[in-house]
Amino acid sequence: MMTRISSLFALCLLPVLSACTSAPNQPLKTVDDVDLTRYAGTWYEIALLPNKFQAQCVSDTQAQYRIDGEVVRVRNRCRNAEDKIEEANGVAKVVAGSGNAKLRVSFFRPFYGDYWILALDKDYRTVLIGEPSRKYSWILSRDPHMSTDQREQLLEQAQSLGFDRSAYKISKQLQPLE
Repeated sequence: MMTRISSLFALCLLPVLSACTSAPNQPLKTVDDVDLTRYAGTWYEIALLPNKFQAQCVSDTQAQYRIDGEVVRVRNRCRNAEDKIEEANGVAKVVAGSGNAKLRVSFFRPFYGDYWILALDKDYRTVLIGEPSRKYSWILSRDPHMSTDQREQLLEQAQSLGFDRSAYKISKQLQPLE
């Protein structure tokens, strides 16, 4: 069970993009710089590319980030079909030279996954996360709900970066986790 929970968010943590379009075989562009102190706190999952790591999550998925010296502590939580809260704790390290926009995240060391910040609004309220293979991606918000227009803009940005827009699943935020 712990392995399943740990793998739940192996790549998850935890919108201003350039106007250029990126094909899947081109390098994935991140934002230039991220203030991790401003990024820290709670984020709610709005949409994701479905993956086996989060198969048991049916609603209320959220990530909390906390700066701890040279690392970022990660706490991911969601509600499963039995209305129980699943939780996974991990650590993220900044990739040198990335302006804090590229992180390597682990929920079971020594295995790390890529967590790249692809779009981040100037107020640190919404973010698009992905990784170079474009298999995993998340749209997160400081609020549990996002307008359809705002979500669609982020999905369009993901598509322009080579992600399969039609494969995104809209997340359910039904009730706060305790």
